[in-house]
Amino acid sequence: MPTPHHHSIAVIGAGLGGLTLARVLHLNGIGAAVFDLDDSPNARTQGGMLDMHEDSGQAALRAAGLYEEFRAIVHVGGEAMRILGKDATVRMEDDGEAGERPEVTRGALRDILLGSLPAGTVRWGAKVSGTRTLDDGRHEVTLADGETFTADLLIGADGAWSKVRSLVSDATPLYSGISFVEAHLLDADTRHPESAAVVGGGMLFALAEEKGFLGHRDPDGSLHIYIALRTPAHWITSGAIDFADTEAAKESLLEYFDGWDERLRSLIADADGALVPRPIHALPVDHRWDRTPGVTLLGDAAHLMSPFAGEGANLAMLDGAELATAIASHPDDIEKALTAYEEALFPRAEEAATGSAANLDICFSPHAPQSLVDQMAAYRAEAD
Repeated sequence: MPTPHHHSIAVIGAGLGGLTLARVLHLNGIGAAVFDLDDSPNARTQGGMLDMHEDSGQAALRAAGLYEEFRAIVHVGGEAMRILGKDATVRMEDDGEAGERPEVTRGALRDILLGSLPAGTVRWGAKVSGTRTLDDGRHEVTLADGETFTADLLIGADGAWSKVRSLVSDATPLYSGISFVEAHLLDADTRHPESAAVVGGGMLFALAEEKGFLGHRDPDGSLHIYIALRTPAHWITSGAIDFADTEAAKESLLEYFDGWDERLRSLIADADGALVPRPIHALPVDHRWDRTPGVTLLGDAAHLMSPFAGEGANLAMLDGAELATAIASHPDDIEKALTAYEEALFPRAEEAATGSAANLDICFSPHAPQSLVDQMAAYRAEAD
């Protein structure tokens, strides 16, 4: 008989990918134990807007039986996009009405997935400190509080700095050369009307000189802004900007945007609350591993990439749905299921990661924003 600390299927990480996996397994009558380092579902904010792609994120939601719930939380108008230069002149604008990638907030989407699972599926406050393979082929997980458990099938859905990845791969994420600084402007139409006007109703790209602003209007009327800079890997840790002193950090960041339109500079100067540095990392675009019995990865743990293809959350959810479907299709041969899953995972992840890396270079090339305008025109021509 299994001990109380053994699980047939253990999933590390209760992000969108891990939860989609658990949901589709549940629909197929298969239980999974999910472990997450956060103390509760509401321990931290879940990030900003996500555009759900028809052939990945939306396909995963259909497989999870949650498509109608997803449609109910779509941010109407969120697909609009505008591209600006440093002088705030609009170089391209799209109202998004013809788009097929509805925008939702990550937190609302996660809540739908959590609500679809049996009570107790996710164990909160379970931070993984290490993993290892035992002599009998099972995998042991050690938590930060010293507790251990084993699993017949261990699935790493634990993000960029996955603790499960080391069981199958020596790869580690590399710095992309771009760092974001996250900022928010609250109640923008009332408190920051000029900033609200420059961002518009959906997504903003304001680019030049290998830097810029990436922003989005959230459903609650706030502006979610990423100040993007091409910087050395040690820029954030070097102390060049003291992010503990928000006003000093604003002054330092504004120096990078000397000569930019004041409406864009205000996205820094008028930000509400702390500024949060977020260096962008990625795994090698061709990251893959040899079939390792009883363990696999999904989402960022498998194929961390920059956000410039909008594929991260979409692929994580598709990974989860396809892995669950493979397990349900081969209940008596998990290795066959994992082989089928990974054979499809590797090429689609490589394609997306390659595109994401190329789009990063387009956005932060010396020719931006024209390089991005040209790319968007190419996408429209291809779609037509």
